Amino acid sequence: MAVRAAVVPALGAPLEITGIDLPEPGPGRVRVRLAAAGVCHSDLSLSNGTMRVPVPAVLGHEGAGTVVAVGEGVTHVAPGDGVVLNWAPSCGTCHPCSLGEVWLCVNALAGAAGVHARRADDGTELHPGLNVAAFAEETVVSASCVLPAPDGIPLTDAALLGCAVLTGYGAVHHAARVRQGETVAVFGVGGVGLATLQAARIAGASKIVAVDVSPQKEELARAAGATDYVVASDTTAREIRALTGKQGVDVAVECVGRAATIRTAWESTRRGGRTTVVGIGGKDQQVTFNALEIFHWGRTLSGCVYGNCDPARDLPVLADHVRAGRLDLGVLVTERIALDGIPAAFENMLAGKGGRALVVF
Repeated sequence: MAVRAAVVPALGAPLEITGIDLPEPGPGRVRVRLAAAGVCHSDLSLSNGTMRVPVPAVLGHEGAGTVVAVGEGVTHVAPGDGVVLNWAPSCGTCHPCSLGEVWLCVNALAGAAGVHARRADDGTELHPGLNVAAFAEETVVSASCVLPAPDGIPLTDAALLGCAVLTGYGAVHHAARVRQGETVAVFGVGGVGLATLQAARIAGASKIVAVDVSPQKEELARAAGATDYVVASDTTAREIRALTGKQGVDVAVECVGRAATIRTAWESTRRGGRTTVVGIGGKDQQVTFNALEIFHWGRTLSGCVYGNCDPARDLPVLADHVRAGRLDLGVLVTERIALDGIPAAFENMLAGKGGRALVVF
């Protein structure tokens, strides 16, 4: 029986809601009925070619649901179990994995090149986007792509743990390593930015400055933990230094992926400060520095992949924060939509209205 899914037929083409035929789960595979999926800007990057994956594809990489069936050899989950999808499973054998840097696994996206399903109308082969094809009523994934859902958290909330929250939390706690009392600036108040603001509050940051182009996001940013709000402009770095005794923040986290924003985030940190780049930009976004300023300012600029997280290790930690009330998943959700509303959610992101939409099946 066909299930509905959101398919990108070609790079730059609009999403289509259509029926797809899924295979039964073979050895080492799991079939999951989705409860919810997050609409993330990374899916937009996949659809427009900023991140290159084979198309046509079923998008969606952030989701949670219930196991329907398992293939031979799958023992860590069973039918009826709630699970969170992991779009970047580590192989455990490559060089980064041997160093414990599982977020840099060279084989993490190997599954994206495989055939995931076929269109029900014409049999066209479909790829699974970022491995898990979460924009569908059901999906079939590798067993390594499912993690047991945390107890006490509804699946419709747990969906956000698989990407946005892991990324934002990890950017603060693993990549930037924010310490108690440090000052933090977060650039971009979308889903990841809101998770980053909450993570900075959990880390004990003394001042948390949120930066975004939209004045309307201030209330949401403050609800997530921002102590100050700056509307992005040519004077952003100067404004942030004014808020921090003319020093600049200890840590800046860039969640946009634009050259100008990365440069501003770097300029907003104190001498010796740290800038962590989470946003995914295109190859055309070139960031430049001169040799003298690199020496003089002594700042650190680093990338951050998936929050430098190990999902199996960090998901239970995030769940503890949620259950204790320190992490509010509801703050991340700007709208709840049905599967047929996914194209509209993409249009909102293109128009700059997007934060995080949650698709509930």
